[in-house]
Amino acid sequence: MMNWNTLLSGKRWGSEEKYNGNSIDARSEFQRDYDRIIFSSPFRRLQNKTQVFPLPGSVFVHNRLTHSLEVASVGRSLGTIFYNKLKAANPDLDQENPLIIEVGNIIASACLAHDMGNPAFGHSGEAAISYYFTNGDGRVFQDQVSPAEWADLINFEGNANALRILTHQFAGKGSGGFALTYATLASIVKYPCAAAAGSNKSKIYTKKYGFFQSEEADFKKIAIELGLVKVQDEPLVYKRHPLVYLVEAADDICYNIIDLEDAHRLKILSYQEVETLLLPLCNDAKMHARLADMDDDDAKITLMRAKSISTLIGQVSEVFYNHQGTILNGELNKSLIDYIAEPFLSTMQKIERISIKKIYNYTSVVQIEVAGFKVMGGLLDEFIPAYLQNSSKYHKKLVELIPKQFLTTETGAYAKIQSIVDFVSGMTDIYAVELYRKIKGISFPSIS
Repeated sequence: MMNWNTLLSGKRWGSEEKYNGNSIDARSEFQRDYDRIIFSSPFRRLQNKTQVFPLPGSVFVHNRLTHSLEVASVGRSLGTIFYNKLKAANPDLDQENPLIIEVGNIIASACLAHDMGNPAFGHSGEAAISYYFTNGDGRVFQDQVSPAEWADLINFEGNANALRILTHQFAGKGSGGFALTYATLASIVKYPCAAAAGSNKSKIYTKKYGFFQSEEADFKKIAIELGLVKVQDEPLVYKRHPLVYLVEAADDICYNIIDLEDAHRLKILSYQEVETLLLPLCNDAKMHARLADMDDDDAKITLMRAKSISTLIGQVSEVFYNHQGTILNGELNKSLIDYIAEPFLSTMQKIERISIKKIYNYTSVVQIEVAGFKVMGGLLDEFIPAYLQNSSKYHKKLVELIPKQFLTTETGAYAKIQSIVDFVSGMTDIYAVELYRKIKGISFPSIS
């Protein structure tokens, strides 16, 4: 069984420093994690990365940054409620585990960073990177990498990329990545296994995975420090850090509910459709009367959205607290949302079905997915051969366009390909489109 005393380690990545509990400091170690993430460039770039709907537009919709902030808010609430429940059951809790009070801050930090590895164009960007290697010109590189490394490339995963961004030593950026605490880093890894484990027949975490081959040893070090349960060595698989369940639940709550709000603003769903979906989640007998006193449909949906999120936070908190033993044993194999009570569970399932049918397959969403395939694949098709071969004047000019932080001193094909994937996946939607148009000769760069 995993133990909260080791799971909440304040040891920092790239450092032997541990949490010292100095009450004079304005911030705890885990609050420092939050601040380091929110002031970072990769986090800021999320403001120009698609969540679901194309950006920018005349009607405000959520981007990756606003989504991450909202998930962090919900995650902090989930963690705080869990701590309060533990404290009520055990008044001596803080003496037995001085760091347990930090659970809300750890979850908030992990939530803030959970999408930092996602490329431009939403999930379509992930698929586009994978497609380049499975069906595009990137197929020629298979013989130059190991089978495990190839599994990384043909199943590009934003979750694994987030861990890489936070721990990798990019050129000229110093050592230790963000130097976050081990507890925060582990709470980000939703699928703690290698790509080969996610794609073989004994799927433990469906088709997803949590770390590239380049970060496998790093994650293993984190797992050992925190006392995570190892499932197997080849391919490497661990059981989740318990706080991952709350990070995942915060994400599930936010995107399921808030995508409805955005869909209404864009006139994809009518007010009546959204009301029908949200009212059962409000769990408030007075809600009909409150809505009757309001004239503005957006304001009504805002109220229902807030009440729905509050209900789901309460439900998920109860599930997590009641399933502690199973979670600490590494035996809970579903998301927390799957265990919430009726009628809330059926309503969330209905929201998911309607979202897939009417939101995620809406014309503009599909258009940006198609554009993402063209742009991301086109950029990889230019920069990867140029960096690997560097055999012509054209190649050399392309390499000059790659920021120095993404260049590597390693000579292997996998490391060099990863460097270009780092470069391309870190781009915002707008920058990726502009660079693609310029190097393809569709538009001509201005001198500034």
